Amino acid sequence: MAVEPALLVGLGGVVGLIMALTGAGGGALAVPLLIFGAGLSLQQAAPISLTAVGLSALLGAGLGLREGVVRYRAALLIGGVGVLAAPLGVTLAQRLPPTPLLLAFAAFLLLTAWRMTRPAGSSPRPAQPVCFRPDGERQLRWTPRCAAVMGSLGAGAGLLSGLLGVGGGFLIVPTLERRTNLDFANIQATSLGVMALVASSGLASAALHGSLAGAMALPFAAGAVGGLLLGRRLSRHVPAARLRQVFAVVAVAVAGLMLERASRL
Repeated sequence: MAVEPALLVGLGGVVGLIMALTGAGGGALAVPLLIFGAGLSLQQAAPISLTAVGLSALLGAGLGLREGVVRYRAALLIGGVGVLAAPLGVTLAQRLPPTPLLLAFAAFLLLTAWRMTRPAGSSPRPAQPVCFRPDGERQLRWTPRCAAVMGSLGAGAGLLSGLLGVGGGFLIVPTLERRTNLDFANIQATSLGVMALVASSGLASAALHGSLAGAMALPFAAGAVGGLLLGRRLSRHVPAARLRQVFAVVAVAVAGLMLERASRL
């Protein structure tokens, strides 16, 4: 179906604004916006969402690298495993019927809404983290157990990214909070690096499956990048806690719409 490019740019701009103003959540609303705003199916919307999420995450990770806050070894390990797992998620998304996918996405939205009601960096910090960065050092000290935890995280993030067209930050950030002693700036920037890697794999797989509509993905992604840049400026003047609460309410409402649509299929 044909969708006006201006509409896609506008919807992408909303996603980028949300990503910048809340620190997360843009990917969670990208697919519902495309379903209810542009009339696409979940299978059509997920690859387009990945395009916007991937480009926005790449931009954020690049800024993080410039500031020296990306833990690139962790990002490469998590992202490398995620790159391998994302095509499996894309394959499942193309073969599963719409109802279970809509139910899974509704559950994802409710979980994301719950996360948004908690202050950033509020996950309990471990007394003895699995992956530890010694005082005065920038990188984590790697052990077999740490590598196994990071690899498992990458597999989960990659599978969900390919299946639902989301970035996986809602899974990566709290896991790094619980399993490492990195500060929140490192965690956010590293998560963006992982999301950029995983999204690229999901996009390549979607293109091979013929399920990526480039004519719709490009204007949507361009709008998301523009919204992200605008949102970075606005975020200095808007209270983040209030925005996260508003997003949580919107996410619950959208989850209800997804459940209602699933009940009619």
